[in-house]
Amino acid sequence: MSVTTTPAEPAFFHQAVKSAEWRAAMEKEITALEQNNTWTLTPLPHGKIPIGCKWVYRIKYNSNGTIKRYKARPVVKGYTQTKGLDYSKTFSHVAKFVSIHMVLALVAVKGRFLHQMNANNAFLHGDLVEEVYMSLPLGFHSKGENLVCKLNKSLYGLKQV
Repeated sequence: MSVTTTPAEPAFFHQAVKSAEWRAAMEKEITALEQNNTWTLTPLPHGKIPIGCKWVYRIKYNSNGTIKRYKARPVVKGYTQTKGLDYSKTFSHVAKFVSIHMVLALVAVKGRFLHQMNANNAFLHGDLVEEVYMSLPLGFHSKGENLVCKLNKSLYGLKQV
């Protein structure tokens, strides 16, 4: 009898950093965020408080159960934001279920084929109007001494777009 083990998704950065796969996933995500001009590295302005962030790790699988990729995302700790102080209103670009159901119904009625596509960093299309500063993600503090990320675009967990 053989026992198969499923790799675990780390809960914390100090667990993930021990794995070459997770380190590569974090580096790939940081590169994508920088290429999309998600933030600008800057010294923290006087009187501003940066929002923290944490890494979230997920393993994506193929339909046959094999590992497709390791996915790591920095998520803003938006729960620390206070309405009226850190943000004024919230909005998120998401598809409504009724819209998805309509598209699926049209595909079925018309006898068409439907293909799935993964849009990396699709949430990044929301430009920020307010000034929002975030601490550098763990593991990337070497990008600058005493610098923070001034967010140009939205990230997961942020209250505003």
